[in-house]
Amino acid sequence: MQQLSQTTKALSDHNRLRILKMLQLRPLCVCEITAVLQLSPSTVSKHLSLLRHANLINDHKEGKWVICHLEEHPGNHFAATLLPLLATWLEDDPQIQADRQKIARINRADLC
Repeated sequence: MQQLSQTTKALSDHNRLRILKMLQLRPLCVCEITAVLQLSPSTVSKHLSLLRHANLINDHKEGKWVICHLEEHPGNHFAATLLPLLATWLEDDPQIQADRQKIARINRADLC
């Protein structure tokens, strides 16, 4: 029950859904996610922490950047089931489309 609770909590916020939809396009550094969401770094960090804890995303360090990406092999059955479904959700949402346009123009080297 704990895994289901963590997964649904992670999916229950529109900013976390936006992050997941952004990461479907490509791995992003934390500063890119922060720039698109226009939230404080501490708020973005909290959102990323909840997504990591639910096994929906993972990250790795590349030089000065922390690169976030969707979890390829979630250890959580619920995350493994929901991530493929999420790929088909919200495709025509105006906010998701606007985020995609921002990501296409953003460059981490200019941000960090």
